[in-house]
Amino acid sequence: MDEPILQSVVVTFVIVGAGAVGLEVARQLIEEKRDVVLIERDVAKARYASNNLDCMVINDESSNLETLRKAGVKKAEYFISLTESDEMNMILCGLVAREFNVPYRIARIRNIDYSAAGILDKNFLGIDCIVNPAVEAGRSIVRAIEHGAVSDIMFFQRSTVQMRNLSVGDSDLFVGRSLADARSRLGLTFLVAVIVRGNEAIIPAGDTVIQPFDNLYILADEQEFDLLLQAMGKFKLRLNKIVVVGGGSVGQFVLDSVLRDRKVLSGRLQSLLGSLLRRGKRNISVIDQDYRRCKDLSQRFPEALVINGDISAEHIFEEEGLADADAIVCTTGNQELNIVTSVYAKTLGVKRAVALVSKNSYVHIASNLGIDAPVSMQNSMVGSILKFIRHGNIDSVHNISGGDLEVVEMPVQAASRLAGKMVREIKFPPETLILALTRDAETVIPEGTNTLSAGDNVIFIARKESTSRIERMFGAPA
Repeated sequence: MDEPILQSVVVTFVIVGAGAVGLEVARQLIEEKRDVVLIERDVAKARYASNNLDCMVINDESSNLETLRKAGVKKAEYFISLTESDEMNMILCGLVAREFNVPYRIARIRNIDYSAAGILDKNFLGIDCIVNPAVEAGRSIVRAIEHGAVSDIMFFQRSTVQMRNLSVGDSDLFVGRSLADARSRLGLTFLVAVIVRGNEAIIPAGDTVIQPFDNLYILADEQEFDLLLQAMGKFKLRLNKIVVVGGGSVGQFVLDSVLRDRKVLSGRLQSLLGSLLRRGKRNISVIDQDYRRCKDLSQRFPEALVINGDISAEHIFEEEGLADADAIVCTTGNQELNIVTSVYAKTLGVKRAVALVSKNSYVHIASNLGIDAPVSMQNSMVGSILKFIRHGNIDSVHNISGGDLEVVEMPVQAASRLAGKMVREIKFPPETLILALTRDAETVIPEGTNTLSAGDNVIFIARKESTSRIERMFGAPA
């Protein structure tokens, strides 16, 4: 497991930490045919990684210079530190910056207060990219809230279209119909990019028939989504009363974002404003069972109503008047509790439910249980790391189905061999589909006769193993 690497081998990525995120980042990089070395000090985690990943796994202390040399850090392009300790991740990046000439260093930092201190905006300790799980997941949750918490939303930098994950349940608008028939029946402009059916992810054709409880990844602009969701009985609402369950780092990020525009005063005036806002149109409540945390939350967010209680306790919804909330946002560290609480809240009449999950597989389970916007912390985290790694020519990258599929946004470069070709003339790898084409601020869902031009912004979906090849096709020849 820990044999030295031959000096002739060029290591592209060195990853420290074989937890869930480390394993997923390593797996996706390996699928891209990248050279990866994983360092993990825990014997069981190292053994699991060695048995499940096609890469070198070193079971040793990452803070040891000899271990780093053995891992080939001197020749690495990226050093990614994903241990459970923020301080260790920062120290390791600083050590690598001082001792080795690694072009890019990435660190996971969990403590949201480090973000508040401003170190995310600086080359702190030689760190080029700091990724905060709470911030990444919190951003996804806030985006969902801003759009009515009807679904989770994937945005693109240079396009007006969005991608949303919707469970069709047993709706006769979709079930038993082909995609072409469903689009014709609804009279709307949208594209189903992926169907997730059980554990299978399908890139569909027009004649693909939708089955009960399929999860559809749909691409459309916001106006078309509003009409589509109305047809499905999911009307866009102004969320005036929001209940946040869990006052940890993710919950605090959500509270800070939702209340940001109100936090303009300080001291007693701010407390007075907070009490007035609680009696106004929009009410924000947060529930946490930790008494000390609740005291801190009360001081930090005087605009919010802070409730010290156990959300799983009987009658808490009735006693605290939570059943008439417009939305419940469950952000505790227990994904099962988040799902159960969200489902229960909806049975009581809460209109929208957002649930934080840690495993990608739970996203589709949560959707099929009626949760409007399940958000995967792992997906948010891994996507952020991969976006930085591909910073050269990529505008956006989103993972679907546990990373087996990727939705990528990138421009057609002037020297690309795709410029001037019609979509139907391009020989893409199997199961590759161009989803949207933006030119001069106008976005269309292209047909086979559309021609690509230099400067066009293209969104495509492909299997993970094909994306690197497609990216090269869009770029200039080597």
